[in-house]
Amino acid sequence: MSLVMSFDPGYSFIILAVIWAIGISMVLLGLLIWLPFSVIFSIGLLIVFGHNLLGFWESAQAGPFSIAYQFLHRPGVIPLSKDHLIGNFYPFLAWTGVMVLGYCFGKIYSVVQETKKQTKIIAIIGFALIVLFIVLRSTNVYGDPLLWAQQKSSLYTFFSFINTQKYPPSLLFLCMTLGPALIFPALAGNVRNWLTRIISIYGKVPLSYYVLHFFLLHSISAFLYLQRGHSVSEGLKGAPGMPFKFILPGEGYSLGVVYLVWIAVVIALYPFCKWFSEYKRRHPRWCLSYL
Repeated sequence: MSLVMSFDPGYSFIILAVIWAIGISMVLLGLLIWLPFSVIFSIGLLIVFGHNLLGFWESAQAGPFSIAYQFLHRPGVIPLSKDHLIGNFYPFLAWTGVMVLGYCFGKIYSVVQETKKQTKIIAIIGFALIVLFIVLRSTNVYGDPLLWAQQKSSLYTFFSFINTQKYPPSLLFLCMTLGPALIFPALAGNVRNWLTRIISIYGKVPLSYYVLHFFLLHSISAFLYLQRGHSVSEGLKGAPGMPFKFILPGEGYSLGVVYLVWIAVVIALYPFCKWFSEYKRRHPRWCLSYL
């Protein structure tokens, strides 16, 4: 993913993003599943609801944080050698907590067999998370290091209210994203039409689509970079202070063009996703289930 995102064959900047966080969280979950379910669930709750307490401790520290702690909870750039850096964008503690609770969430489907009861439970959890977000966010006391404030208009005040921290994800960020994410399948999970059939194709090959769409988007960006008169050597050199090659700050296109490119990439990858989802169905190997 570092190569796909940066187009830097020298790996001068190694990017630890969402795939890194999922990977290490899976390793840790693989160890935790041997514990009693109640212990696993308690660990997940403790991490998700309590990790923002570390923010109070961090604000009281004057010196630098250890590399281990940065990987755990504090994003930033970590020197690896003279010519190589690690971009620690996804500290894994909070994401591990989310994965642990996700594992526990699966119990709903194994214990509650009736679809209507499953839907009701999922909807209740989703709405509870949204209510918790509104209540905690209103207090400006706990759950996110970014305080909201009254702005010049109601719209901007709303933006300030929902402007929560993702790196690492705060409790409030998780509440305001996972809440609606749970409500949506609870309300629309049983809908079957042409649109849901198309969307489900991408959902059957999530990792493959994720990697390929980054590669295709960056390839388009590099092509347009060269079309604007830049050379390959300029592209590989990159802009000062930027880890991404074949991109120059200040150059680009309107938001409308960006949306058109995004839609075109999603459509372009559909045939591959459909073929690969069928291939996975016909060849049910364990290794393919991760792709």
